Amino acid sequence: MKLFATTALSLFLAGSASAQAAQTTPPAGASGTNGAARDMTVIRAGTQASSQGPARNFTGSVRVDPLFPAHPPSNTSGACVTFEPGARSAWHTHPQGQVLVVTAGVGRVRQWGGQVQEIRPGDVIWTRPASSTGTAPHQAPP
Repeated sequence: MKLFATTALSLFLAGSASAQAAQTTPPAGASGTNGAARDMTVIRAGTQASSQGPARNFTGSVRVDPLFPAHPPSNTSGACVTFEPGARSAWHTHPQGQVLVVTAGVGRVRQWGGQVQEIRPGDVIWTRPASSTGTAPHQAPP
């Protein structure tokens, strides 16, 4: 069996309420125009700490590099997620949907009951918002 490594830009269309509440202020390393209300924020490269993907969401070595938090009224946030060979995500849903942009490597995705699809740099994967019946779960298969 081949092992794949991939990096994907993940645009989360919704986060947890606590994460959104915590993201109403710009992250460390962000700069604005002055002390007044900010109409623009610049987040400097290298100013946001990477983290290990949580074990409840991933198997194997996965690094999450935050790109931008949600800024109300939008609830879209973004992160660069890097999967080492053999790492994968657990089955999960995204209540508001998700967009993945593959930026490097080769990986695989599938929807519950669907076929495994190989993904490569430049591919864009969109997942439908999960309904209350739990439709549209997806994972990066082993």
